[in-house]
Amino acid sequence: MTNYKFHLTLLFLMSMLFVEAQKSVEISNKKPNIIVVLADDIGVGDISKYRRLHSDNIILETPNIDSLADAGMMFTDAHAPAALCATTRYAIMTGNSCYRSSEPWGVWSGYAKSVIKDDQMTLGKLMKQANYNTAFFGKWHIGTSFAKKGVPEKIYEPKIGKAPVLDIDITKILHGPTQLGFDYSVTLPAGIQSVPYAVYENDQWLKLKEDSKIEIIDAEYLAKLNLKLDKAIGYGDSNWDPHNIGTILANKAVDYITKNANKEKPFFMYYCSQAVHVPHAPASTLDGVNIKGTTPSLHMDMIKELDVQMGMMVNTLKQQGIYDNTVFIFTSDNGGLLGDKKTAKSGHKVSDIYRGAKNQAYEGGHRVPFIVSWPDEIKPNQMSDNPILGLDIMATIAAISNQKLSNNVAQDSYNLLPVLKNEKQATTHPFLMVQGGSQHEFILIDNGWKLILQVDKKDKTNKTSTPVALFNLNDNVEEEESKNYIKNPNYQKKIQELYNKYNQTRESLVFTGSHF
Repeated sequence: MTNYKFHLTLLFLMSMLFVEAQKSVEISNKKPNIIVVLADDIGVGDISKYRRLHSDNIILETPNIDSLADAGMMFTDAHAPAALCATTRYAIMTGNSCYRSSEPWGVWSGYAKSVIKDDQMTLGKLMKQANYNTAFFGKWHIGTSFAKKGVPEKIYEPKIGKAPVLDIDITKILHGPTQLGFDYSVTLPAGIQSVPYAVYENDQWLKLKEDSKIEIIDAEYLAKLNLKLDKAIGYGDSNWDPHNIGTILANKAVDYITKNANKEKPFFMYYCSQAVHVPHAPASTLDGVNIKGTTPSLHMDMIKELDVQMGMMVNTLKQQGIYDNTVFIFTSDNGGLLGDKKTAKSGHKVSDIYRGAKNQAYEGGHRVPFIVSWPDEIKPNQMSDNPILGLDIMATIAAISNQKLSNNVAQDSYNLLPVLKNEKQATTHPFLMVQGGSQHEFILIDNGWKLILQVDKKDKTNKTSTPVALFNLNDNVEEEESKNYIKNPNYQKKIQELYNKYNQTRESLVFTGSHF
């Protein structure tokens, strides 16, 4: 009898060991969680680890973002798809260059019709296809639809004009993140800078306080918060205060990670921070860290707030035991912001050594930080000078989630996973095509030669362009982008070569990326 009990106990222990071993195998084989962070208006000089590549004069430290870089790979030749916000967001969401969009230029309002077609592949749809839980947080700005006021079944159609839009019902999003593949969302349709001045959770207006109601937000309203109206007068939450928005987003993100950390499905989070776009409205404190008034300017307070937001997410991943098997990608929608006298006076350089800033075709307008960490798979403390674009995110996370993309989606996106894993003969873009800002400029960079083209604003096809600048960035990028060779007879052959490459690529509209 004793022998029987012994064997029974032994069988039980063996079965338990087998179950635990199976769990271990399942965990090791589980697809990683993926977090993509798109900061708003962050330049390479805003991140202290990037700034240290060229200077020891660090005015503001970004320890949490620097730690992400230490944990993985930072790219030193990364570019936003455009030097302006909304166009970049289209490209990152679809993996397509801006010129493939039906609205390739400018900034869209919070009430604009979506530029992404319902049958088009998006980051959200891609990850749902891979059986991920998907979530969007923050600034959307690629078109959001609402109902016409008093006619809930009719979508409001934007009109051109400066008068406040009042014939719209902003209490519910009819077309936004949900329709483009996100299971959960906390949305700012146009960020903190324009209408509607409200937050939406799963498409429903999220009241900021119990007594919130819909009212007009104008310059007088914002003046009471010591802020200036940046864009349009219009509807919003009666308790709207941009100082509180970063806290809401960060806490909602932390809560989402906590609730989804150890579910059977992995999660994909696309987090588009409100920082550091104007109006500069930093939180007083965030996660126990003092923010407002702790740096030389409100602009730099916002950079600090962004860094704390990143720390909150990383710390939550670690607390939940999923940090090592989470891919974390950090980048920006365009170059940094100029025009803040206090920031400039402090010695902080938003664009580091590069000329220009947001909305400009110079390097400072589109050079951005790009950091990827994945402790289980990517070696720490790596640096890559491979030329990449923000729109490469789609092909990269497709590869990470074991998906094959056809050539008719993410047409300009390169899979960066071989580079991240240091595979031999890993390649990125043979040349870069980047869009400028509101002045309708296009940029082609090939082996250090940079051609800037002025696109004819009257040409609705956007095919009529004129070369206006040629720079040689190979020797000293800080100095060379001030030497324009466009009229130099010795460089006419190079100008024509680059111009032909641009036109051939634009006109062919064929697949230019690399998904493998």
